Amino acid sequence: MGAAVETHCPYCSLQCGVGMRVDPPRAPIIEPIEFPTNLGGLCAKGWSAAELLTHADRLTTPLVRDVPGDRSSPLRPAGWDEALDLITAEIQRAQRTYGAAGVGCFGGGGLTNEKAYQLGKFARVALRTPHIDYNGRFCMSSAATAANRAFGVDRGLPFPVNDIADAQVVLLGGSNPADTMPPAMQFFDAGRAAGAVHIVVDPRKTATARGAALHLQPTPGTDLALANGLLHIAIREGYVDKAYVDGRTTGFDAVRAAVAAWWPDRVERITGVGEALLRRTVRLLGTARSAMILTARGAEQHSNGTDTAQAYINLALALGLPGRAASGYGTITGQGNGQGGREHGQKADQLPGYRRIDDPDARAHVAGVWGVDPGDLPGPGVSAVEMIDRFGTPGGVHALLVFASNIIVSAPDRNRVRERLAALDFLAVSDIFLSDTAALADVVLPTAQWAEEEGTMTNLEGRVIRRRRAKPPPDGVLDDLSTLAALAGRLGNASFSADPRTVFDELRRASAGGIADYAGISYERIDAEQGVFWPCPAAEHPGTPRLFAERFPTPDGRARFLKVDHREPAEPPDQDYPYLLTTGRIMQQYQSGNQTRRSRSLRLSADDPKVELHPDLARRLGIEAADLVELHTRRGTAVFRASLTDTIRPDTVFAPFHWGGLASANALTDPTLDRHSKMPAFKVCAVALRRVGGPDDRSPATPPPVHLPAPSRRDS
Repeated sequence: MGAAVETHCPYCSLQCGVGMRVDPPRAPIIEPIEFPTNLGGLCAKGWSAAELLTHADRLTTPLVRDVPGDRSSPLRPAGWDEALDLITAEIQRAQRTYGAAGVGCFGGGGLTNEKAYQLGKFARVALRTPHIDYNGRFCMSSAATAANRAFGVDRGLPFPVNDIADAQVVLLGGSNPADTMPPAMQFFDAGRAAGAVHIVVDPRKTATARGAALHLQPTPGTDLALANGLLHIAIREGYVDKAYVDGRTTGFDAVRAAVAAWWPDRVERITGVGEALLRRTVRLLGTARSAMILTARGAEQHSNGTDTAQAYINLALALGLPGRAASGYGTITGQGNGQGGREHGQKADQLPGYRRIDDPDARAHVAGVWGVDPGDLPGPGVSAVEMIDRFGTPGGVHALLVFASNIIVSAPDRNRVRERLAALDFLAVSDIFLSDTAALADVVLPTAQWAEEEGTMTNLEGRVIRRRRAKPPPDGVLDDLSTLAALAGRLGNASFSADPRTVFDELRRASAGGIADYAGISYERIDAEQGVFWPCPAAEHPGTPRLFAERFPTPDGRARFLKVDHREPAEPPDQDYPYLLTTGRIMQQYQSGNQTRRSRSLRLSADDPKVELHPDLARRLGIEAADLVELHTRRGTAVFRASLTDTIRPDTVFAPFHWGGLASANALTDPTLDRHSKMPAFKVCAVALRRVGGPDDRSPATPPPVHLPAPSRRDS
């Protein structure tokens, strides 16, 4: 039996270290390894990840429609030359008809750094389009925007994840790591064993909340009022670190004046969180030797999510936490490469190194690496939802290329998304399986999976790590770097490499001097040091595990307080839609479920999508456990199996977003955008619900995918 190849789990941002053992004809197996982020632990998703490498639904040949744009014509197998030639012809047709901006790219937070970088370069150099964005806009954008404004840098955790074990107090705002990244709970458990106190802010009593000392259970959409109220108490009760505020920050006076109106009794009326709990929370944070405030999507995926993250940052700064040992503010990144994916150019307004595309110096630097004139680079595009909403319209995208994203399941207002995708002249999708989005495409390209490719990822701590190839992809399957290089060559640009190491070395040069500086990071250093933390500007630089110890990367070296105020959710309950819907993850599934819903192991424990509702609400509506329940919002309907639990507020229901079809939570969600980050308001909207079936009625889960016809030998 051969040695296991050391690599990383393909799922969340913890990027647990795993050993991948491939010994044909045996099925590939996963082995845990000692890596700093997981210490040998894995969750159910990690243990089962190898199942998908040999799955029967795997795409192994390109698929095309004979009439692009006619989605009623069937997909049929094709060779690579035919598929790539068709994509090239449709790109060129769209460019002739609509101009360069008529073509767009949509990426994903699961792409390696090399692929995210290459996709951004492909859009700006090979296509010369401003239209590129990615599904991380649905994940990290609000916290990233707030961190950039306050600290001058966005790195999810500005300290290693194991610092959590040393924090005396941790406040988790809208975060449930016990379900979303279970191996990370080792650090929380170690902290509690040493006497740490944990506080969870969540409308549900999640697995994480059940292990905490305090659980604050606010009405969904009121997190900003709660955070402002906590700062009000900290100021009035004397917990502000005046020396820190005076010496390391700006803007405090304006924020102090703004939160003066957020008396505890007002906060209690708005949020439903009792005044005594608010005061105890501040007392714990304000008297702790070390304390952290960590947010995640529960606090951020709102139309005021940036301001909510900002309010928590204001609280952390007032208490003097950022830069102190085992202290600070951080956000828990979701997707596997959610951090690296937003650093190197697949966001509408960015160039590699976390540079702004409208900065002349940034344009000049990156254009020099790419060998193009800075004036030839397009300007900023629009955010993901804005781009989707303009598909097929004047000035919008008419031909779209999608890599590693299942838009129709992951974007809000699914019916509107389906309508806009149908308005495209041409859609090409690269994926592992025939996702809900790929099923609508004119060309579908198979791609390599995580264990079949080389590259780097950047985890939630800003640690750049290696993804190593343990086995080749199936015959006839290319990886995305090869696909992009082949397409660029057909479009007349030969500067794109298919070799990951070559692309990474180019990324290092392009990022040099930027906020996310990878210039001193090499594959060899990553191997030798179990990953390297950025910024790392030179080979002799040690990397930066902890930020802000001496200064902030702002022009004056100070962090910025920013005044923010609470706004009601865009869609409060009313007579027609009297309850609140919030959405999120469950432990056994991941993102749009295109991969995990195919895992036999995971389906055994989570094959039936469930809506959580309080027994009092269920009783009022005549709903019993395991009944089928239809949820209805102003945008659409979805059906789930009822799960009755007193861990949720009686005015709130919770639905997971991992399913498509009849159980698509994003058929319900509100597409209203945060004005700063353009994050959709996934976490709260008004909903009505009713019983539509009993426990024995058919599950609303998406039917198993239909197996595809045998591969064609043409052009293969």
